[in-house]
Amino acid sequence: MPELPDITVYIEALERHVVGHVLEHVRIANLFLVRSVEPSIMEAEGKRATGVQRIGKRIALGFETDLWIVIHLMIAGRFKWLAAGAKIPGKVGLAAFDFDNGSLILTEAGTTRRASLYVVRGEENLKEISRGGLEPLECSLEEFSERLLSENHTLKRALTDPTLFSGIGNAYSDEILHRARISPLRLTSRLSVDEVRTLFHATRQTLLEWIDRLRESAGDGFPEKVTAFREGMAVHGRYGQPCPVCSTPVQRIRYASNETNYCPRCQTEGRLLADRALSRLLKKDWPKSIDELY
Repeated sequence: MPELPDITVYIEALERHVVGHVLEHVRIANLFLVRSVEPSIMEAEGKRATGVQRIGKRIALGFETDLWIVIHLMIAGRFKWLAAGAKIPGKVGLAAFDFDNGSLILTEAGTTRRASLYVVRGEENLKEISRGGLEPLECSLEEFSERLLSENHTLKRALTDPTLFSGIGNAYSDEILHRARISPLRLTSRLSVDEVRTLFHATRQTLLEWIDRLRESAGDGFPEKVTAFREGMAVHGRYGQPCPVCSTPVQRIRYASNETNYCPRCQTEGRLLADRALSRLLKKDWPKSIDELY
């Protein structure tokens, strides 16, 4: 799922391509995409785009008369910028927004349609869409600490909870925790003042570093190959590969359709974190440390 760095670069590209231009026509290829009735999506036709905002992991396109189109890309939703009137791809195409200078195409890979589009009018209604998470690049250390310690969760859950922090998901939480050298299963209530400070700086550094990397990759064009698994990530999506700091094989905890990746040397003092399914299966044979595994 695109997270804060990816959404930030998408928004910058949208500002370059669509703000100031007229949306001439909207083409919806999959009716399940549109989740709201009033105002109608067709009200945006003929109106000029006035701005773009990020709301958590959502992208909000603003138009004249204070109309907003809010899109959640979910896991596999992506934008493409093509020539005006470009055909919507048959299997993955969801919608096309035809501006006077080109077409913004919304696609979603796979068979499950999770991407969504809402239309709202007015800043107040737009604010109601927010889950209330703190903006990690706009808050102070004190604000970060207060929000982090407001509930007792594992750090992985706390960082990815949209009511606590805005825009951080599975991928960048792995990278943040690796940079901070803290276990993803560490409870927030057990953090020291120094550890909270370390996590705050690791969060900022990781997100800003990846925004810069993605900006450089996109250049003046539109972002391509938006993915949660990127070359250059330290641990996320790198199970079994060497940690870039200590060369220990990266480990994982699998649950449902997600997984947490971590380095046992850098983050857990050599301990292996229990995988809910595999550790229950192996029971006493489950290795307790990275030394027992290799």
